Amino acid sequence: MLAFALRRLLVSVPILILSTFVVFVMVSLSANPLSNLITRNPPPPPQTIAAETHRLHLDQPLMERYWNWITGIFRGDFGPSVNSTMDIGSEVISRFGVTFRLIFLAMVIALILAIVVGAVSAVKQYSKLDYTATFFGFLFLSMPAFWLAVLLKQAGININNTVGDQVFYTIGASSIYVQGGFWAHLGDVLGHMILPTISLALISYASWSRFQRGSMLEVLNSDYVRLARAKGLSRGVVMRRHALRNALIPLTTVTALDLASIISGAVVTEKVFQWQGAGTFLLDAIAQSDVYAVEAWLLISAAFVILFNLVADLLYGVLDPRIRHA
Repeated sequence: MLAFALRRLLVSVPILILSTFVVFVMVSLSANPLSNLITRNPPPPPQTIAAETHRLHLDQPLMERYWNWITGIFRGDFGPSVNSTMDIGSEVISRFGVTFRLIFLAMVIALILAIVVGAVSAVKQYSKLDYTATFFGFLFLSMPAFWLAVLLKQAGININNTVGDQVFYTIGASSIYVQGGFWAHLGDVLGHMILPTISLALISYASWSRFQRGSMLEVLNSDYVRLARAKGLSRGVVMRRHALRNALIPLTTVTALDLASIISGAVVTEKVFQWQGAGTFLLDAIAQSDVYAVEAWLLISAAFVILFNLVADLLYGVLDPRIRHA
Protein backbone atom coordinates (compact mmCIF):
# COMPACT_ATOMS: atom_id res chain seq x y z
CA MET A 1 0.00 0.00 0.00
CA LEU A 2 2.86 2.37 0.79
CA ALA A 3 4.47 1.78 -2.60
CA PHE A 4 1.13 2.40 -4.30
CA ALA A 5 0.73 5.69 -2.43
CA LEU A 6 4.29 6.81 -3.30
CA ARG A 7 3.75 6.06 -6.99
CA ARG A 8 0.60 8.17 -7.02
CA LEU A 9 2.33 10.98 -5.15
CA LEU A 10 5.21 11.04 -7.65
CA VAL A 11 2.71 11.37 -10.47
CA SER A 12 0.84 14.20 -8.70
CA VAL A 13 3.91 16.40 -8.07
CA PRO A 14 4.72 17.18 -11.76
CA ILE A 15 1.03 17.75 -12.43
CA LEU A 16 0.92 20.37 -9.69
CA ILE A 17 4.09 22.06 -10.98
CA LEU A 18 2.70 22.17 -14.51
CA SER A 19 -0.61 23.55 -13.23
CA THR A 20 1.21 26.40 -11.45
CA PHE A 21 2.89 27.43 -14.70
CA VAL A 22 -0.35 27.28 -16.71
CA VAL A 23 -2.20 29.24 -14.03
CA PHE A 24 0.47 31.92 -13.81
CA VAL A 25 0.72 32.46 -17.57
CA MET A 26 -3.04 32.52 -18.18
CA VAL A 27 -3.79 34.92 -15.34
CA SER A 28 -0.83 37.21 -16.10
CA LEU A 29 -1.91 37.58 -19.72
CA SER A 30 -5.61 38.05 -18.94
CA ALA A 31 -5.54 41.17 -16.76
CA ASN A 32 -3.55 44.32 -16.09
CA PRO A 33 -3.09 45.04 -12.35
CA LEU A 34 -2.54 48.70 -13.17
CA SER A 35 -5.87 49.15 -14.97
CA ASN A 36 -7.68 50.67 -11.96
CA LEU A 37 -4.74 53.01 -11.34
CA ILE A 38 -4.38 54.14 -14.95
CA THR A 39 -8.11 54.85 -15.42
CA ARG A 40 -8.32 57.20 -12.45
CA ASN A 41 -9.50 60.73 -13.11
CA PRO A 42 -7.41 62.77 -12.76
CA PRO A 43 -4.69 60.30 -13.81
CA PRO A 44 -1.82 59.69 -11.39
CA PRO A 45 1.66 61.05 -12.22
CA PRO A 46 4.01 58.82 -14.25
CA GLN A 47 6.27 58.37 -11.22
CA THR A 48 3.42 56.71 -9.30
CA ILE A 49 2.65 54.35 -12.17
CA ALA A 50 6.35 53.46 -12.53
CA ALA A 51 6.68 52.79 -8.79
CA GLU A 52 3.59 50.56 -8.80
CA THR A 53 4.87 48.73 -11.89
CA HIS A 54 8.10 47.96 -10.09
CA ARG A 55 6.33 46.93 -6.88
CA LEU A 56 4.11 44.47 -8.76
CA HIS A 57 7.13 43.12 -10.70
CA LEU A 58 5.50 44.04 -14.00
CA ASP A 59 8.80 45.40 -15.29
CA GLN A 60 10.25 41.87 -15.32
CA PRO A 61 9.98 39.26 -18.09
CA LEU A 62 7.18 36.74 -17.73
CA MET A 63 9.44 33.74 -17.00
CA GLU A 64 11.41 35.68 -14.40
CA ARG A 65 8.18 36.74 -12.73
CA TYR A 66 7.03 33.13 -12.66
CA TRP A 67 10.31 31.94 -11.13
CA ASN A 68 10.23 34.63 -8.46
CA TRP A 69 6.58 33.81 -7.72
CA ILE A 70 6.99 30.03 -7.46
CA THR A 71 10.14 30.25 -5.37
CA GLY A 72 8.54 32.88 -3.16
CA ILE A 73 5.66 30.53 -2.37
CA PHE A 74 8.08 28.19 -0.57
CA ARG A 75 8.96 31.14 1.66
CA GLY A 76 5.31 31.96 2.27
CA ASP A 77 5.34 34.91 -0.17
CA PHE A 78 2.46 34.74 -2.67
CA GLY A 79 3.44 37.95 -4.39
CA PRO A 80 2.43 41.61 -4.02
CA SER A 81 -1.22 42.57 -4.03
CA VAL A 82 -2.83 45.54 -5.72
CA ASN A 83 -3.90 46.41 -2.19
CA SER A 84 -0.51 47.21 -0.70
CA THR A 85 -1.77 46.67 2.87
CA MET A 86 -2.88 43.07 2.26
CA ASP A 87 -0.71 39.99 2.72
CA ILE A 88 -2.04 37.59 0.07
CA GLY A 89 -0.73 34.45 1.77
CA SER A 90 -2.33 34.94 5.17
CA GLU A 91 -5.51 36.37 3.69
CA VAL A 92 -6.18 33.59 1.17
CA ILE A 93 -5.37 30.84 3.67
CA SER A 94 -7.74 32.28 6.27
CA ARG A 95 -10.43 32.68 3.63
CA PHE A 96 -10.02 29.09 2.45
CA GLY A 97 -10.34 27.98 6.05
CA VAL A 98 -13.86 29.42 6.04
CA THR A 99 -14.70 27.87 2.67
CA PHE A 100 -13.28 24.42 3.34
CA ARG A 101 -15.54 23.87 6.33
CA LEU A 102 -18.51 24.54 4.06
CA ILE A 103 -17.20 22.27 1.30
CA PHE A 104 -16.23 19.47 3.68
CA LEU A 105 -19.58 19.37 5.48
CA ALA A 106 -21.54 19.63 2.22
CA MET A 107 -19.56 16.77 0.65
CA VAL A 108 -20.00 14.54 3.71
CA ILE A 109 -23.76 15.12 3.76
CA ALA A 110 -24.07 14.69 -0.01
CA LEU A 111 -22.04 11.46 0.01
CA ILE A 112 -24.00 9.90 2.87
CA LEU A 113 -27.32 10.75 1.24
CA ALA A 114 -26.14 9.63 -2.21
CA ILE A 115 -24.83 6.27 -0.99
CA VAL A 116 -27.92 5.48 1.10
CA VAL A 117 -30.51 6.70 -1.41
CA GLY A 118 -28.65 5.28 -4.42
CA ALA A 119 -28.18 1.85 -2.85
CA VAL A 120 -31.77 1.61 -1.57
CA SER A 121 -33.15 2.78 -4.93
CA ALA A 122 -31.15 0.09 -6.71
CA VAL A 123 -32.25 -2.66 -4.32
CA LYS A 124 -35.88 -1.51 -4.57
CA GLN A 125 -35.80 -0.77 -8.29
CA TYR A 126 -39.04 0.58 -9.80
CA SER A 127 -40.66 0.93 -6.37
CA LYS A 128 -42.40 4.09 -5.12
CA LEU A 129 -39.24 4.94 -3.18
CA ASP A 130 -37.15 4.61 -6.33
CA TYR A 131 -39.50 6.83 -8.34
CA THR A 132 -39.57 9.43 -5.55
CA ALA A 133 -35.77 9.49 -5.29
CA THR A 134 -35.52 9.77 -9.08
CA PHE A 135 -37.96 12.69 -9.14
CA PHE A 136 -36.09 14.70 -6.50
CA GLY A 137 -32.75 13.76 -8.03
CA PHE A 138 -33.67 15.23 -11.41
CA LEU A 139 -35.37 18.18 -9.69
CA PHE A 140 -32.17 19.23 -7.92
CA LEU A 141 -30.09 18.45 -11.00
CA SER A 142 -32.13 20.95 -13.00
CA MET A 143 -31.58 23.76 -10.48
CA PRO A 144 -28.60 26.12 -10.91
CA ALA A 145 -26.55 26.43 -7.73
CA PHE A 146 -27.10 30.19 -7.40
CA TRP A 147 -30.87 29.87 -7.87
CA LEU A 148 -31.20 27.15 -5.22
CA ALA A 149 -29.11 29.23 -2.83
CA VAL A 150 -31.35 32.28 -3.43
CA LEU A 151 -34.48 30.17 -2.88
CA LEU A 152 -33.18 28.77 0.41
CA LYS A 153 -32.09 32.20 1.60
CA GLN A 154 -35.48 33.70 0.80
CA ALA A 155 -37.22 30.76 2.48
CA GLY A 156 -35.12 31.34 5.60
CA ILE A 157 -36.00 35.04 5.61
CA ASN A 158 -39.72 34.26 5.23
CA ILE A 159 -39.63 31.75 8.08
CA ASN A 160 -37.84 34.27 10.32
CA ASN A 161 -40.42 36.93 9.51
CA THR A 162 -43.32 34.53 10.09
CA VAL A 163 -42.02 33.25 13.42
CA GLY A 164 -40.77 36.65 14.50
CA ASP A 165 -37.41 35.27 15.62
CA GLN A 166 -33.99 34.29 14.22
CA VAL A 167 -34.59 30.66 13.21
CA PHE A 168 -32.21 30.61 10.23
CA TYR A 169 -29.10 32.72 9.67
CA THR A 170 -29.11 34.12 6.15
CA ILE A 171 -26.12 36.50 6.17
CA GLY A 172 -22.48 35.88 7.04
CA ALA A 173 -20.43 32.92 8.21
CA SER A 174 -20.76 33.86 11.89
CA SER A 175 -22.18 36.56 14.13
CA ILE A 176 -20.02 39.54 15.08
CA TYR A 177 -20.79 39.28 18.78
CA VAL A 178 -21.55 35.94 20.45
CA GLN A 179 -22.14 35.76 24.18
CA GLY A 180 -20.84 32.63 25.86
CA GLY A 181 -17.85 30.35 25.51
CA PHE A 182 -16.68 27.80 22.98
CA TRP A 183 -19.98 25.95 22.61
CA ALA A 184 -21.93 29.13 22.03
CA HIS A 185 -19.49 30.17 19.30
CA LEU A 186 -19.60 26.68 17.75
CA GLY A 187 -23.39 26.70 17.74
CA ASP A 188 -23.38 30.11 16.07
CA VAL A 189 -20.99 28.92 13.33
CA LEU A 190 -23.02 25.76 12.71
CA GLY A 191 -26.21 27.79 12.59
CA HIS A 192 -24.80 29.99 9.84
CA MET A 193 -23.75 26.87 7.90
CA ILE A 194 -27.19 25.26 7.68
CA LEU A 195 -28.62 26.96 4.59
CA PRO A 196 -25.35 27.29 2.59
CA THR A 197 -24.49 23.64 3.31
CA ILE A 198 -27.92 22.41 2.24
CA SER A 199 -27.68 24.47 -0.94
CA LEU A 200 -24.25 23.10 -1.86
CA ALA A 201 -24.99 19.51 -0.77
CA LEU A 202 -28.25 19.05 -2.66
CA ILE A 203 -26.71 19.80 -6.04
CA SER A 204 -23.93 17.24 -5.53
CA TYR A 205 -26.25 14.69 -3.93
CA ALA A 206 -28.57 14.75 -6.94
CA SER A 207 -25.93 13.62 -9.44
CA TRP A 208 -24.06 11.31 -7.07
CA SER A 209 -27.20 9.44 -6.01
CA ARG A 210 -28.11 8.74 -9.65
CA PHE A 211 -24.58 7.56 -10.33
CA GLN A 212 -24.59 5.36 -7.21
CA ARG A 213 -27.91 3.82 -8.23
CA GLY A 214 -26.61 2.89 -11.67
CA SER A 215 -23.38 1.50 -10.27
CA MET A 216 -25.25 -0.51 -7.64
CA LEU A 217 -27.60 -1.98 -10.25
CA GLU A 218 -24.64 -3.08 -12.35
CA VAL A 219 -22.99 -4.76 -9.37
CA LEU A 220 -26.20 -6.49 -8.24
CA ASN A 221 -26.51 -8.12 -11.66
CA SER A 222 -22.88 -9.31 -11.71
CA ASP A 223 -21.83 -12.96 -11.54
CA TYR A 224 -19.91 -12.73 -8.25
CA VAL A 225 -22.97 -11.36 -6.44
CA ARG A 226 -25.07 -14.20 -7.78
CA LEU A 227 -22.36 -16.63 -6.66
CA ALA A 228 -22.32 -15.11 -3.17
CA ARG A 229 -26.07 -15.56 -2.93
CA ALA A 230 -25.81 -19.13 -4.20
CA LYS A 231 -23.31 -19.91 -1.42
CA GLY A 232 -25.99 -19.09 1.11
CA LEU A 233 -24.64 -15.78 2.38
CA SER A 234 -27.20 -13.55 4.00
CA ARG A 235 -28.61 -10.63 2.02
CA GLY A 236 -27.04 -8.09 4.36
CA VAL A 237 -23.55 -9.61 4.01
CA VAL A 238 -23.85 -9.75 0.24
CA MET A 239 -24.93 -6.11 0.08
CA ARG A 240 -22.28 -4.75 2.45
CA ARG A 241 -19.20 -6.84 1.67
CA HIS A 242 -19.68 -7.57 -2.02
CA ALA A 243 -22.18 -5.25 -3.71
CA LEU A 244 -21.84 -1.88 -1.94
CA ARG A 245 -18.06 -2.01 -1.60
CA ASN A 246 -17.52 -2.51 -5.33
CA ALA A 247 -20.26 -0.03 -6.26
CA LEU A 248 -18.42 2.70 -4.34
CA ILE A 249 -15.39 2.64 -6.67
CA PRO A 250 -17.06 4.54 -9.56
CA LEU A 251 -18.63 6.98 -7.07
CA THR A 252 -15.18 7.70 -5.65
CA THR A 253 -14.00 8.68 -9.14
CA VAL A 254 -16.98 10.95 -9.74
CA THR A 255 -16.61 12.63 -6.35
CA ALA A 256 -12.94 13.40 -6.98
CA LEU A 257 -13.66 14.78 -10.45
CA ASP A 258 -16.56 16.91 -9.18
CA LEU A 259 -14.47 18.67 -6.54
CA ALA A 260 -13.64 21.56 -8.89
CA SER A 261 -17.37 22.03 -9.56
CA ILE A 262 -18.08 22.01 -5.82
CA ILE A 263 -15.48 24.72 -5.25
CA SER A 264 -17.09 26.77 -8.03
CA GLY A 265 -20.49 26.22 -6.43
CA ALA A 266 -19.08 27.37 -3.09
CA VAL A 267 -18.00 30.66 -4.73
CA VAL A 268 -21.57 31.36 -5.81
CA THR A 269 -23.08 30.15 -2.52
CA GLU A 270 -20.77 32.39 -0.49
CA LYS A 271 -21.74 35.37 -2.61
CA VAL A 272 -25.45 34.75 -2.05
CA PHE A 273 -25.10 34.32 1.73
CA GLN A 274 -22.45 37.08 1.98
CA TRP A 275 -19.71 34.92 3.44
CA GLN A 276 -16.21 36.40 3.66
CA GLY A 277 -14.59 33.21 2.37
CA ALA A 278 -12.43 32.17 -0.56
CA GLY A 279 -15.25 32.78 -3.03
CA THR A 280 -15.60 36.44 -2.08
CA PHE A 281 -11.81 36.74 -2.08
CA LEU A 282 -11.67 35.48 -5.68
CA LEU A 283 -14.46 37.72 -6.95
CA ASP A 284 -12.91 40.79 -5.30
CA ALA A 285 -9.49 39.93 -6.74
CA ILE A 286 -10.96 39.57 -10.25
CA ALA A 287 -12.80 42.90 -9.93
CA GLN A 288 -9.55 44.63 -8.93
CA SER A 289 -7.42 42.77 -11.53
CA ASP A 290 -5.28 41.55 -8.62
CA VAL A 291 -3.47 38.86 -10.61
CA TYR A 292 -1.27 37.57 -7.77
CA ALA A 293 -4.33 37.11 -5.55
CA VAL A 294 -6.14 35.24 -8.33
CA GLU A 295 -3.07 33.09 -8.93
CA ALA A 296 -2.83 32.26 -5.23
CA TRP A 297 -6.51 31.25 -5.15
CA LEU A 298 -6.18 29.07 -8.25
CA LEU A 299 -2.96 27.50 -6.98
CA ILE A 300 -4.52 26.46 -3.67
CA SER A 301 -7.61 25.17 -5.49
CA ALA A 302 -5.46 23.16 -7.90
CA ALA A 303 -3.42 21.72 -5.04
CA PHE A 304 -6.61 20.77 -3.21
CA VAL A 305 -8.09 19.08 -6.30
CA ILE A 306 -4.89 17.13 -6.96
CA LEU A 307 -4.67 16.11 -3.30
CA PHE A 308 -8.28 14.94 -3.33
CA ASN A 309 -7.69 12.89 -6.47
CA LEU A 310 -4.65 11.35 -4.77
CA VAL A 311 -6.84 10.39 -1.83
CA ALA A 312 -9.35 8.90 -4.29
CA ASP A 313 -6.58 6.82 -5.86
CA LEU A 314 -5.63 5.51 -2.42
CA LEU A 315 -9.27 4.69 -1.71
CA TYR A 316 -9.31 2.55 -4.84
CA GLY A 317 -6.66 0.38 -3.24
CA VAL A 318 -8.69 0.13 -0.04
CA LEU A 319 -11.95 -0.74 -1.81
CA ASP A 320 -10.36 -3.16 -4.30
CA PRO A 321 -7.10 -4.90 -3.23
CA ARG A 322 -6.45 -5.93 -6.84
CA ILE A 323 -5.65 -2.30 -7.70
CA ARG A 324 -2.83 -1.86 -5.17
CA HIS A 325 -1.34 -5.25 -6.04
CA ALA A 326 -1.45 -4.64 -9.80
